[in-house]
This record gives sequence, structure tokens and C-alpha cells, in this order.
Amino acid sequence: MLATDELTLTRELLRIDTVNPPGNEQDCARRIGALLQEWGYQVQFHDFAQRRTNVIASLGGLESTPPLCLTGHVDTVPVGATPWTHDPFAGETDGDRLYGRGSTDMKAGVAGMLIAARNLARHLSGTAGIRLVLTAAEEGGCVGSRHLAETEGLLGRAGAMVVGEPTSNYPLVGHKGSVKFWAKFRGVAAHGSMPQLGVNAIYKAAAAIERLAAFDFAVPAHPVMGAPTLNVSIMRAGNTINSVPDEALIGVDVRSVAGLDHAAVIERLRALLGDEVELDIFQDAPAVWTEPQTEWVQRVFGICERTLGARPEPRTASYNTDAGNLLKAYRGAPTVVLGPGEAAMAHQTDEYCSIARIRESVAIYEAIIRDWCAI
Repeated sequence: MLATDELTLTRELLRIDTVNPPGNEQDCARRIGALLQEWGYQVQFHDFAQRRTNVIASLGGLESTPPLCLTGHVDTVPVGATPWTHDPFAGETDGDRLYGRGSTDMKAGVAGMLIAARNLARHLSGTAGIRLVLTAAEEGGCVGSRHLAETEGLLGRAGAMVVGEPTSNYPLVGHKGSVKFWAKFRGVAAHGSMPQLGVNAIYKAAAAIERLAAFDFAVPAHPVMGAPTLNVSIMRAGNTINSVPDEALIGVDVRSVAGLDHAAVIERLRALLGDEVELDIFQDAPAVWTEPQTEWVQRVFGICERTLGARPEPRTASYNTDAGNLLKAYRGAPTVVLGPGEAAMAHQTDEYCSIARIRESVAIYEAIIRDWCAI
């Protein structure tokens, strides 16, 4: 069945299970790629692991002006243990709400971009054009976009970027950065009745957690993003109650602000945790920030004002996106985060997206494309 409108396409994407882990985005990516090829786009598929597929599609292009990039991810977080009242993979509706895992975060945003790309495809020849970058494995570390950024020449050029993450169609001028790492502590195993013969790795981890809880970034709050944060989110240790655990693992999530030196923060944390700690840093994505007075951002604000009914003010997201990785290729490209989803519904049970906002997003994306491509 061919996608006919943004609601139909969002439902179709919701019915393709891309829960990460394991991801299995290949089927969804291939379906999207087939649609884009049908609409006249040049499509590349990028597989960085088994059934983990990114899609890059382009139409139009000028030597003098780089294209506009529209980007989003197709993987979702797991459904969770709490029972849903709506099937998370059926695309059920109730009034203005379209339910499903990934409806808000962010298959509705992807569908809105795709329909806008379809609607304007015949007008893009001889213009700066657009590039769609649709990623796998964004949840949990922006892995797909990291592989794209590390593959020389694959992403091409972009002069500006729109990230379709959930913002209720309010344009955000950036988001916090992210450093995520595992910290492993080793001890010596012993029988639980003779703890003096062992070294308890949990005690080492617990002491480290106390030090992390008191960590001071020693930087002023960003005027829009606020202060950086640190959260110990996972602890794993022990395998039987009658043994001294010889290994403990904690997961740490740092959210940075524009201007914060990640390398310096990591070194301070390494020193804080001690010489014995083994660090595995699996995400290091910088904060994204575009000055609100940038000419293109102001044009985007003007486009969104028509829908919002008021001029947008500079705001940023607390969450992280693929933009941090993509900007390693699209250096200096002004970036806005702008999508129909409701940020508060991301990762929630009975996740939903407003149908009206999905439709609004298509009109907004079309207007941004027309502005960039002068059509």
C-alpha cells in the first residue's frame, strides 16, 4: 500500500517494530527508501551492523548553495512493563490522538518530513535541494549517526538542519550535549560468611556514587539551556547473596551545555572515581546551539509564528539528538529542533502524538523547504 498522507504514513511506520534494542530498523529503512526512490530521490542505504540501516536521500542541488538537511530517527525505546490501553504497534486513534510506540518520538516527525519531501519533489530540480538523513540506533547513544559522521563523504553537504524530534512544532535553537559511560569497579570474591577475605566491589561503587552525587561542574548556567547535569542511572553488581561481589558496574549520564569542554569534564570525573576505575565512554556528543538572531533561524521563527500565533522565543531541549554527530560533517550549519511530537510523551506508556500537529508539521516543513530552495 502506498502512503497517501501523513497520518497513513505515520501509522505504517508505527506498525513496523523498531524497538531498540535490538533495533531491526532495516525493514523500516527499506520501506522509507523505496518511497523516496518512487518520488524521485537518490537514495543510499548505510548498514553499520546486521539489520541496522541508515537512509540518506537527496534531490536537487547547486554548487553555490548547499542543501537543507531534514533528519530524524526510526528506532524507538522498548514498550515497557506497564500494560498499554492501546496497541503500541497498531496506530490506533482516539479523537486527536494517534497512539503507538514512537508516535511522538519520533515517527510522526519522520512521516511529516517525508510527506513534505514528496509534495515538493517536482519543484526541487535546479534549486539548492534537500537531503534527508534518517537514522537507526539513535536511542541510547546516537550510534547510527555516529557511524554516518565517521564515514567520510557519505553525508555530503548541508547548509542548515531541521531535526524532527518532539517539540510540539515549536522551533528550538539547540539542545544539551551528552556524555554517557560505564564505570567498572573490581574487587575480590569470597564467601559471604568470610567477607574479610574479599574486597567488596559494591562498596567501591557506592563510595564513587557518593562522590558523583556531589560533583560540581564549576561553570555558570547557560542563559537558555540552564545548568549541566549528572545522573547515575544504572547499577549492576553481584550474582549471589552469599558471596562478596568482585565486580560492580554503574552507568552515568552527563548532560552538558554549550561551551562546556567534554574532555575536561571526563578527566575530572576520571580523577574523582580513582585510579582503579575502568571507564567505557560510549557516547560523547556535544551540545547543539545556534544563535537565535541567525538570519535563517529568524526566518524559521517567522514561518512557525503563523502556526503558533506568536513569535517564538529562544528555547532549547534538555534531551540529546543526532544533530551533535551530524554537525561534525555539517560544520557551522544553523540547526533547529522542530517536530510534531509532545516531548512529555516520549518513552511513556500509551505514547501518542496530536494528529493536528502532525498535519501542521507538514505545512511547516514545506514552508521551510520552500524558503531554503526559493520555490
